[in-house]
Amino acid sequence: MKIVTLVKHVPDATGNREFDDDGTVDRESADGLLSELDEYAVEQALRVGEAGHDVEIIALTMGPDDAADAIKKALQMGAHAGVHINDDDIHGSDALATSKILAAAITKIAPDLVICGMASTDGNMGVLPAMLAERLGWPAATFGVDLAVENNVVSIRRDGDIASQRIEAQLPAIVSVTDQSGEARYPSMKLIMAAKKKKVDEWDLDDLGIDADEVGLGAAATKVTSTTERPPKAAGRIVTDADGSGAAELVEFLSAGKYL
Repeated sequence: MKIVTLVKHVPDATGNREFDDDGTVDRESADGLLSELDEYAVEQALRVGEAGHDVEIIALTMGPDDAADAIKKALQMGAHAGVHINDDDIHGSDALATSKILAAAITKIAPDLVICGMASTDGNMGVLPAMLAERLGWPAATFGVDLAVENNVVSIRRDGDIASQRIEAQLPAIVSVTDQSGEARYPSMKLIMAAKKKKVDEWDLDDLGIDADEVGLGAAATKVTSTTERPPKAAGRIVTDADGSGAAELVEFLSAGKYL
């Protein structure tokens, strides 16, 4: 069974992220790393193999040179190979263009299953799995808190506020998993050393048969038109309760700030 896991290189959320003049993220302003939510996708792919299936796990990403670090982390966790889509013309691609590029790459790889995180930690849109399923004509099972594959069928459990659902899809399929699906493993020294020998292919738009004018910032249906710098953190407020009025003052503060 061939499994593709989508892995995205994102700016560190703890850093001070900035934007370029064209409205795209300035990737030089903060350190990058594999999106934490995508680690759960890699983990679930590895667990499919540990459940007794013969799997080949391929980590797929798109982005500039630094995006290769996302593949590197996936390989260190235990993925077998990687594919990096690297082309200057994809700069500024929105979710629609991203899904077009990734769908073409998935078609070329021809996996049985694609596992995604529930969203990226920079965009937080969560729409890519459904977009990929639509472009590929595959079923999608999204927001799974567990995952199992049996008899050419993938199943997930999706937890709602008042009930849980068991959703099944015939392979090939697209699946997304949440951060409740199981703690992602920490790479061992043995896997870190082994990752250096694993194959990573680099493709551009020509390899995928996509014209440059179909993607990138110029073709984007959504763009960032303006940004506002994060306001400085305000000093905290201390509520004293010397005369017994502290509780009422606290409720008033919470109500005024619409925290209740």
